[in-house]
Amino acid sequence: MKRRTLLGAALAGAVVSPVLGAATARAADPGPSVSQTGNTLLDSQALFFVSYDGLVNNNSFQKNGLLTYKGYQYAVWYTADRNAVVGRRVLGSSTWSTVKVGHTLRYNDSHNVISMGVSKVDGRLHLNMDSHSDGFTYVKSVAGLLDNPAGLSWIASRFGAPQSTLDGLALTSQFTYPQFVSMPDGKLQLSYRVGVSGNGRNAIAEYNGTSWTNLGEWTSSTGTYTSEHGSSTVRNMYLHGIDYDKNGRLHSFFTWREQNGAVMCNGGGITNHDTGYVYSDDLGRTWRNNAGAVVGTTGGSDRVAVTDSGLVVDALNPDHSLMNQESQFTDSAGRPHAIISYVPGRFGQCTTNYVTNRTANGRAFHVRRNASGTWQKTEIPVALGSSQRTKLALDKYNNAYAILPFGRIWGASAASGYTDWKVLFDASGLNAFGEVVIDETRIAQDNALSVMYQVKSSGTTPSALRVVDFALPA
Repeated sequence: MKRRTLLGAALAGAVVSPVLGAATARAADPGPSVSQTGNTLLDSQALFFVSYDGLVNNNSFQKNGLLTYKGYQYAVWYTADRNAVVGRRVLGSSTWSTVKVGHTLRYNDSHNVISMGVSKVDGRLHLNMDSHSDGFTYVKSVAGLLDNPAGLSWIASRFGAPQSTLDGLALTSQFTYPQFVSMPDGKLQLSYRVGVSGNGRNAIAEYNGTSWTNLGEWTSSTGTYTSEHGSSTVRNMYLHGIDYDKNGRLHSFFTWREQNGAVMCNGGGITNHDTGYVYSDDLGRTWRNNAGAVVGTTGGSDRVAVTDSGLVVDALNPDHSLMNQESQFTDSAGRPHAIISYVPGRFGQCTTNYVTNRTANGRAFHVRRNASGTWQKTEIPVALGSSQRTKLALDKYNNAYAILPFGRIWGASAASGYTDWKVLFDASGLNAFGEVVIDETRIAQDNALSVMYQVKSSGTTPSALRVVDFALPA
C-alpha cells in the first residue's frame, strides 16, 4: 500500500491555541478538580519487584487492573506469595473482600500483569494473566456473578479452574498484553499481541456469552521504515489503548517499534516512532485511518502496516525515546484523546540513554482531535521525573486529567481548549513507586476517579497496594 502520510506535521509546536466546538465545555461548566474522598488498603504485603522499570501490579497496559460494574469495584493483583487475587467492594466502602483464583505468578516479569473484563451478556468476570511472549492463564467467573453481587457470596468456588486456553481456544504460543474490551452489544473482546517486541502483530478474540472465537490479526509487522539513520523491515504496533465510545466506534492510538536499531541515532535509545490512530465502525472487523479510508481487515491479508497512508497524527523520529502503550480516552462527543511522552527536541535531537534521558527531560503531551477534525497537541508543563507512563481520563464536562508517575494529577479544562494545565494533586503523601493504574470505567458511573498505586520498596520486599479515590466536578 502507499507510503504513510504524516498528518502530524502541523503539530510541531508544543502548545496550541484553543479550538472549541460541539461537546466542548460551555463557559458555565466547571473546570477540572479532584477532591480526595478515601484511601483504602488492598494488600499490606503485595508482591514487589522491579522489572523493565515497572511493577507487575501497576502497569499502564494493565486493562483493567481496576474495574467498576453495577455499584461494585473490582481489583486484581499478586500477593507476596505470588497468588493471583481478585477483590471487590461496594463503591464507597473502605473494605475489600478478596479471593485467590488458583494461579501463582511464574516469573519476576512486570509484563505478566492481571487484566480484567466483563461480558455483560452473561454477567461474568474474566481474567487473563501471567504472559510475556509465551502462554497465558485464563480464569472466568460463574455466569451472573457481576449482575447480582449483593446476592452471591465472594468465594473461590465462584471462579472456574485456571486454563491455558480460552475455553479450549488456543491463540498463540507467543501471547502478550491481554486487554479486555466490553462491546456495545454486551459481548467481550480480548486484544492481544502475537509475537515479540519488534516483531509482532495485534489480534482480537471475541466471546459471545457461550464460546470464544479468534477473529485474527489486524496489524502487519512487515514493510520498510526508513529514518535519517537507517532502515528496518520488521516491527510491532504498540497500542495506547483500544476502547469503544458511546456510539460504538472502536478507537486505538499507537506507536511503532522497529526491530532494527539502525533507525536510531544511538543504541542507548529506543526505536519507537510516530503516534498513529485508527478506528473501526464494525466491531473491529475493518480499520480506517483518520480520513476514513480502510487500511486493514482483521483476519484478512491486508492489515494495518507502517507503509499505509494517513496513519500518523503526530510525527516523531526514533531519537526522542517516545513511550509506547501510554493512554487514551474519548470525550462525550466520541472524539479521541491520548497522552504521549518523549524527550522534546529542545533537550537535544538524540537520546543516548532511554531511562536516564526520559527521567531527566521527558515531558507528556495531550493529543486530541477537535470538532473540525484537526489534531492538536499541548505539552503538560511538568517534568516526568520518571521513565514511566501517564494515564488519561476525561470527566463529564470533558475536562482532562493526566495521572502522572507517582500519582500526581494535573488537569486542563475543555473551555480553554486544554491549554491551562495545572497541578490538582501533588501526591507527595502517597510514596507511590511510579506508574499507577486508574479505573477507566468508574468515572461515567459515579463521577469518581480511583487510582491504584503501590508504595515504594526495595529489592523484593513486599509493600502496600492501595486505592485512592477522588470526587470529580459535580
